[in-house]
Amino acid sequence: MPPAAGEKECDLAMGEYHIRSYEDRDHEAACTMFSQGITEHVSAGCRHLLSCPQTHLLLLGVFLITYTVSASLLFSFGAVSALLATGLIFMKAAWTDYVREALEKDMLDIRRTYLEPKDCHFWVAECGEEVVGIVAAVHPEDPSLRGQALELKRMSVKKAHRGRGISKALTRTVILFAQERGYKEVVLGTSMVQYAAQRLYEGMGFRRVKELYPSFVAKLLQFHVYIYRYEVPGPH
Repeated sequence: MPPAAGEKECDLAMGEYHIRSYEDRDHEAACTMFSQGITEHVSAGCRHLLSCPQTHLLLLGVFLITYTVSASLLFSFGAVSALLATGLIFMKAAWTDYVREALEKDMLDIRRTYLEPKDCHFWVAECGEEVVGIVAAVHPEDPSLRGQALELKRMSVKKAHRGRGISKALTRTVILFAQERGYKEVVLGTSMVQYAAQRLYEGMGFRRVKELYPSFVAKLLQFHVYIYRYEVPGPH
């Protein structure tokens, strides 16, 4: 298979690391890396839940109502604790469900999802024979962006290999891929608790253009997903 867009440039920038097109033998490593990368953010999601003003108001309301009805501090604190535990379980389940859905859909057959459609691709970053990073480019779900933008998805780098420019090189690979195919923009979404990803994209020139809520409960808790956009330079 010929080199994908940006492959040579990334090799020069990364030294011991090499970015290449996905091969079927990479499937298990890619899925494992994606799953581990997403579940790392469960604790940050739980901290957000605990610090959210809406959570504080809800817990206070439950405490006051329960105490008014029962006149028992112990029972009231127990009700608050139970509600808080339920919320934390829900937050963890939301991340787990997201991973399971991805593994059952687009990540189930990476070749069919990302390599066979026109202007879509999936890359891995390799160190020796170890896959240490992944990223994909795909057509956006938003119909209004079809034909003018590609979406960066499934970015993940193994924890032991972070801080070495791999994420930047993978992002540049997607940008160059979009540029060579005449697209005007690269778009992506990342949750509000993925702080390192936000710093990476903003440092590379992505602009935050929108905030979305993945569910009604997420909206109540002010847990949103940031949508970023990058204007691809050069002629299209």
